[in-house]
Amino acid sequence: MKVGVKVQEFRVPGARLRYRQWGHSGPPVVLIHGLSGSWRWWRRNVGALSRAHRVYVLDLSGYGHTLAWRQRSLGVRADAALIVRWLEAQEMTHVTLIGHSMGGHIALHAAALAPERVDALVLACASGLLREHPVRAALHLPRAAVTGRISFLPVVLADAGRAGLPNLWRSASRLLRDSVQELLPGIRARTLVIWGARDALVPAALGRQLASAIPGAQYVELPRAGHVVMVDEPAPFNRAVLDFLAAEQPT
Repeated sequence: MKVGVKVQEFRVPGARLRYRQWGHSGPPVVLIHGLSGSWRWWRRNVGALSRAHRVYVLDLSGYGHTLAWRQRSLGVRADAALIVRWLEAQEMTHVTLIGHSMGGHIALHAAALAPERVDALVLACASGLLREHPVRAALHLPRAAVTGRISFLPVVLADAGRAGLPNLWRSASRLLRDSVQELLPGIRARTLVIWGARDALVPAALGRQLASAIPGAQYVELPRAGHVVMVDEPAPFNRAVLDFLAAEQPT
């Protein structure tokens, strides 16, 4: 992955969306991280994806950089609305949104808000059907750590520290109160749902349920991956996504 990619910002009153771009040609692909995440979570994916696509990797408001904790996290619906405003400002169409966990939840809301811009979705261990109290959900974190790639844990902890506890709590509370169930039958974007079979935070059963509720959605389950599926099994994740993206291109 290229080092030193320029950080750009999209600002509206009360919020900033930071992003980096890899690749300069091909259809646009936007990567949206999850709770406590950042652009760093996609390091094993942007190289493969940017060979044939313009890849934009987001840092949501309140996440990703040293002073992120000074910004207020927005919640899944407000994040989706901000991303749609950014897509409009960039005059971006025929977009694929790839979202992990909370990012997949946000991607679903964005696709519902802007179906004329979002052609495809990749939902990786998305949180949209998860219904738990934040404290109870947090109890699954130790098991999630040991079922995923242990070497990635320092990145998780560092990004959580950058966001700060108030932002993490605000985001978690809002996503766990928000269900996408009613949106799913109306999603018109081509959709790939991809999950880690060992996911201890958002069980694979919810992934299968999500895929079955979206018209025409494909479902892929990676048996050796946990919750951070694109980090745990980057090669099969990238293959599945690239196959999906290739299939949507005109022949």
